[in-house]
Amino acid sequence: MIENSKIEFKSKLNDTLEKEVVAFLNSKDGGIIYIGIDDNGRVLPLENLDGLQLSIKGRLKNNISSSIMGLFDVLVENVDSQDIIKIVIASGSEKPYFIKKRGMSEKGCFIRLGSASEPMNNKMIEEMFAKRVRNSLSKIESPRLDLTFEQLKIYYSTRGLKLNNNFAKSLELLNKDKAYNYIAYLMADENNISIKVAKYNGIDRVDLTQSNEYGYCSLIKASKAVLDKLEVENTTFTKITDKERIQTYLWDKVALREAVINAIIHNDYSNEIPPKFEIFKDRLEITSAGSLPIGISEDDFFEGISHPKNKEIMRIFKDLALVEQLGSGIPRIIKAYQKDSFKFMDNFTRVTFYKGGQIGGQIGGQIDLTDRQRDILNLIKENPKISRKKISDILEINQSAVLKHLEILKEKNRLARVGGTRGYWEVL
Repeated sequence: MIENSKIEFKSKLNDTLEKEVVAFLNSKDGGIIYIGIDDNGRVLPLENLDGLQLSIKGRLKNNISSSIMGLFDVLVENVDSQDIIKIVIASGSEKPYFIKKRGMSEKGCFIRLGSASEPMNNKMIEEMFAKRVRNSLSKIESPRLDLTFEQLKIYYSTRGLKLNNNFAKSLELLNKDKAYNYIAYLMADENNISIKVAKYNGIDRVDLTQSNEYGYCSLIKASKAVLDKLEVENTTFTKITDKERIQTYLWDKVALREAVINAIIHNDYSNEIPPKFEIFKDRLEITSAGSLPIGISEDDFFEGISHPKNKEIMRIFKDLALVEQLGSGIPRIIKAYQKDSFKFMDNFTRVTFYKGGQIGGQIGGQIDLTDRQRDILNLIKENPKISRKKISDILEINQSAVLKHLEILKEKNRLARVGGTRGYWEVL
């Protein structure tokens, strides 16, 4: 590893920590700080790692503004047989972040440029402040103010954590007027948000066989209910080979959990549109409101660059161990499924898992068809005379890519052409 725009080394914890963290918060990609590695990449021993972690968390919580709770992780990582500290920082949405005692000024605001953290000039600060997201959920007042949080308290208690009388403030459930905000509404025992899990008897939305609603309660409780329902639906099937009997799942379990949590945490609730989960004969579709954050490209997204849309929800999910490490969810999904499983629309994001597709892990076996090839097979099943151009238009890929997929499908004995150019396709 070397220092670059996303990685910073520190041989020990010193008084420049806040400066480096602020610079990553204000950058597009966030970054990682390793404490226990010097500028030459040598690993150095650290003492009292627990104390260091507590000290870092306290400094970042108290010395930086706006609040960055939910935007960082402080972890212990083993490098060259030595334990070091790894601080993962996401790009924040309430830029510019600054060192609290120096204010929103050239002395308090920094940004990452190459492998250095540089001061921001006044023009940069003003432009960044003008783009700040002012309509975040934390600033929207709750539709109800008579909220209770018994469910949330129970979930924290089961993790060995206790919510004291000031929990609403510490979890950022209050707006600037000290009234409950929309995050509080989502976490309350009662609300008007319901997450739907629908099941269809086919590959389209015509024959609805089940429609389950999980909601009107704490988002944590609803999330667990959705996970439980999809776990029941994620049945196993057996593949017998000449050497062994392999049991696998309809959808990769790790990818499924990550996709569900990701959709719930990053959903845009400002329009009161919850994520939805739809089970078809051949696939599972997970659709959440909101597309890629401004300034984040698809490549950034697939690299796992974290830009939490709802950092307060992220923080609570992390407290309750529903989220592990910032930025780890998407790489885990694409380890099991291809990138074209994701579709980014103007106002929504959808991820599609096909049954028996690329599953990964020891029980999954080898890849048979890609998700794109399964899309093509489904289109041909519906219309055996469909043209390459029509497939290209529907799937929004070029005709040469369609031709390549068709050739692969023929090589794998999954598709045959009957009757030449004027004929039709037959799915085998």
